[in-house]
Amino acid sequence: MDRNHQEKAPATAPGSHAEAGAAAERPGHHSATVTTPGAQRRVLVVEDDPTIVEAIAARLRAEGFLVQTAADGPAAVETATAWHPDLLILDVMLPGFDGLEVCRRVQAQRPVPVLMLTARDDETDMLVGLGVGADDYMTKPFSMRELVARSHVLLRRIERAAVAATTPRPGSVRLGDLEIDRTQRRVRAAGKDIHLTPTEFDLLMCLARSPRAVLTREQLLAEVWDWADASGTRTVDSHVKALRRKIGAERIRTVHGVGYALETPPGFAGETPARTQAANEV
Repeated sequence: MDRNHQEKAPATAPGSHAEAGAAAERPGHHSATVTTPGAQRRVLVVEDDPTIVEAIAARLRAEGFLVQTAADGPAAVETATAWHPDLLILDVMLPGFDGLEVCRRVQAQRPVPVLMLTARDDETDMLVGLGVGADDYMTKPFSMRELVARSHVLLRRIERAAVAATTPRPGSVRLGDLEIDRTQRRVRAAGKDIHLTPTEFDLLMCLARSPRAVLTREQLLAEVWDWADASGTRTVDSHVKALRRKIGAERIRTVHGVGYALETPPGFAGETPARTQAANEV
């Protein structure tokens, strides 16, 4: 276990600002949350190991987050329903029902970014997690510094997506029978609607800005995840595999040892000026 996991959550002094904030945000509080830049973010940590959950909660509180915790699947869904967290840090293996089911139920109620924690370095588990709506994953043991950094990245991406959704942008990006509507963040392939997670959509849009051009894993990490550490390249690989399952494996080409490129249909000569401008504005 990473030694950072041994950190204990410091006792919160009665009457302190942190205690007052936490008391105001108990699970029984049902008012809707409006997320605004600079606001104190709510993070729900779901983990059944007391040492790990206390360490994560303590570190996040030290970073200025409001934190609630849950130790099993039913409690996680109940707390998420009542508290409206801005971010969910979710262990896969939980009592009651597992983290995958928690993710499904929470995402069915309202979209929320999810960082999955798994004890098994199994790509199949990761792909299943991404398939039910998780945005990122980390394998135990992990660095607390990296967990905090990825949490900030997920929240910044949600902020950018919210701003983009309210900013009128002309047209959509069309590559053969693949159409990407940036305003509604919708994708159609071969005439069928394709449901993508927020991260998958951002990844596809990043590749679509430069059709056929090879983007390295490091470039994709920086553009999509705002993450410059090469240790996250497996995150890119897993998300690309999940994206291929949805839009078709033939649409994304792997350049081994380098990165990925979005393929275009034979005879594709490029986007119209309007579409090129639309893609470049993303």
